[in-house]
Amino acid sequence: MEALLTNLDSYIMYLKDVRKYSKHTIVNYSNDIKQFDLFISNYELKEVRSISHIHVRSWVIEMVTEKFTAKSINRKISSLRAFFKFLKRNELITKNPMLKVIAPKIPKRLPSYVDKSKIDEILDDSVLSKMNYTAARENIVISLLYHTGMRRSELLGLKINDIDIYYKTVKVLGKGNKERLIPLNDRILTDLQEYLEIRRNKMPQESDYLILTDKGDKAYPKLIYNIVNRLLKRYNASEKASPHVLRHTFATHLTAEGAELNAVKELLGHSSLAATQVYTHNNIERLKEIYDKSHPKAN
Repeated sequence: MEALLTNLDSYIMYLKDVRKYSKHTIVNYSNDIKQFDLFISNYELKEVRSISHIHVRSWVIEMVTEKFTAKSINRKISSLRAFFKFLKRNELITKNPMLKVIAPKIPKRLPSYVDKSKIDEILDDSVLSKMNYTAARENIVISLLYHTGMRRSELLGLKINDIDIYYKTVKVLGKGNKERLIPLNDRILTDLQEYLEIRRNKMPQESDYLILTDKGDKAYPKLIYNIVNRLLKRYNASEKASPHVLRHTFATHLTAEGAELNAVKELLGHSSLAATQVYTHNNIERLKEIYDKSHPKAN
């Protein structure tokens, strides 16, 4: 429907300038709306006001039939909710069709994380192998993701000046352009200084960004993913092998050692405590496993 996409540009500007959403999030929202627009083109509706909850439900049914995951469907529904709310607020529609749309339930799944012994093995081996820039970069990527719990996008945006050696902190720019400070331990500070020394020898040209490609350009998402994926698979460290697994590992290990949930929330940059509470469930499940294996009357 042409009228639907006519309003998309103004909505994207709103997400970017007012909501301060990341480029990745905006692309996802835009793609979801375009996919819905393609679906409703079959109905030959003449204006946006003609879209009803029936059309959205039909789209959901089609996605279920095509084996979309509940998580994927929910994200697309969420995109439409926000978009139609924007249209209603700007009086481009009189009724919000999303009010009668119910999202499918997502099966609860605990975050994947790496066992502490495996993390120690990976980090120890990485330190021993950092003889060149590529190896040093590999080590610092793994170390930063695990020791700080930062997101991949936050690591990519990290600049050398964000690291304060004296106060032992790193300044991270998170979702919604919210800044937070994360403490750094002596081990990772040493790794950072060694990495920067190796980087200077490899690339005399200056760059503000901390993580660079072999050619000296700013690192890109796939590079970070490949580094983490390769190492986690090499050590059979986790069923999943993505940078986000190390973020989960950071939080899980902290809560397992008794860290206060509010402190973990601040370190992760979560906006609500509910998002952080899942890590307590990880530890409960771990305790259940230990109990089942160790207690003489467990079985």
